[in-house]
Amino acid sequence: MDFSLTEEQQALADSASRYCERDYDLAARRSAMTSEEGLSRNKWQSFAELGWLGAGLDEARGGFGGGAIENALVMEQAGRALVVEPLQSCAIVALQALAAVPQTSEIDALIAALISGETLVSLAHGEAEARGDRAWCATKAERVGPSWYLNGKKSLVLGGKAADKLLISATTSEGLALFLLDQDTPGLERHDYRLIDNHRASDLTLENAVAGEPIAMGRDAQDAIDSGLDHGLIGLCAEAVGIMDLAITTTRDYLKTRQQFGTTLNNFQALQHRMADMLVEMELSRSILYGALSVIELDAMQRAKTISAMKAVVSAAALFVGRNAVQLHGGIGITEECLVSHLYRRLFTISGLFGNEETHLRRMAGG
Repeated sequence: MDFSLTEEQQALADSASRYCERDYDLAARRSAMTSEEGLSRNKWQSFAELGWLGAGLDEARGGFGGGAIENALVMEQAGRALVVEPLQSCAIVALQALAAVPQTSEIDALIAALISGETLVSLAHGEAEARGDRAWCATKAERVGPSWYLNGKKSLVLGGKAADKLLISATTSEGLALFLLDQDTPGLERHDYRLIDNHRASDLTLENAVAGEPIAMGRDAQDAIDSGLDHGLIGLCAEAVGIMDLAITTTRDYLKTRQQFGTTLNNFQALQHRMADMLVEMELSRSILYGALSVIELDAMQRAKTISAMKAVVSAAALFVGRNAVQLHGGIGITEECLVSHLYRRLFTISGLFGNEETHLRRMAGG
């Protein structure tokens, strides 16, 4: 299998790398994460102008002709810069879910607005009781006259506060359905909070929240959710690979300068072995990411085990690399001023998002 990039893909990766190095340093990140919305709208618009928001969508649905590989290239560089804007949740999960629902003029207009940076959309599917099981949906929707009324709770909606529209799943008498709701929908309440890595998330409470007609029902709704989450997992794991790569090089450079017992730490064989183990875990994660990219265009059942294998491996590797990077830095590794502490917090969060290692091993086993 040929894993070499095309000229267009290499140009996208190089462009993303240059932008992150030049325009997204820790000061820019801190400014974004301490803002009211937890992101920079100016940065988000820059992402749109660079083509990041539509990089992974084919031209037939209004994108720039790319796919999961393009998303992975962008997310790896975004990971290295610790971008706090909701690229994974809005520009991958929600966008791919919308692209998978039956095509209408309303959906096409929303996709175009998302790609242009004008509108943010977040998928609200997860529930606290689900514990990573994507088939779980206790939220109910009932039709009364011309309207639908939604009741239930959604948890860990990434980018929920900044989103202009929410893509909410609910169970109806005819099966699963997807509804589009505005933030000011009557009956919708949102509780916002900051995660340990300073990304923003929200919990939603729906009490007779009024909705129009669903944008997808039954199998169409489930396929849309599966598409969004599987593409999102690839983006999340690519982000983790970028962070692990940076954690390893940062730790290597630190060991080359920190002295103990009259020599630099990189001369101690035990520490060399730990660095080698970190590198192995990172490269294993990159390899299984490539494997997932090779199956993402298959149907949901065929790709499920490979996607879950990827997330299980990357979740474990993220914790291993992050913890060792902190430990090899010593006490300074947990301070706010140390880059590695921020890298570890994000890796720790990624390890549990959309199901942890245990969840995906269980999914692989068919449980």
